[in-house]
Amino acid sequence: MSKVNTLRLDEFLCFEVYSANHAFNRVYQPLLGKLNLTYPQYLVMVLLWERDGQTVGELGERLSLESNTLTPLLKRMEIIGYIKRSRDPADERRVHVRLTESGQTLRAKALHIPGCILAASGLDARAAKQLMKGIATLRRMLGNYNP
Repeated sequence: MSKVNTLRLDEFLCFEVYSANHAFNRVYQPLLGKLNLTYPQYLVMVLLWERDGQTVGELGERLSLESNTLTPLLKRMEIIGYIKRSRDPADERRVHVRLTESGQTLRAKALHIPGCILAASGLDARAAKQLMKGIATLRRMLGNYNP
């Protein structure tokens, strides 16, 4: 990279990440469209396939989403019939999210998606893992930054 004080788009790390995100969305959209899911909804489903019955708070923490963003997304998923939300009888503030039978069945239809994404990336599994570690480190560093 050249001088830090230049403003050249081709030297912006953030733009590379931003544009890569758009490229990912273009690959995911037709795959997820067949499942009637948006990308954030897909991430919720993946978390519920990992462990069903999580709370809205747990899902929000894992996805870095506030409840005011997550709740409308979950409502749409409930209307579609993939999940069911219920208040915790011991603590009304906690809302549990559970997969419906339809949501459980959807998992089998989604199993091919990670392979499609890896193939589209042109990376092998090892290179993808290494890149993920680097991006996770970048995310942690940015999250810890205190100007």
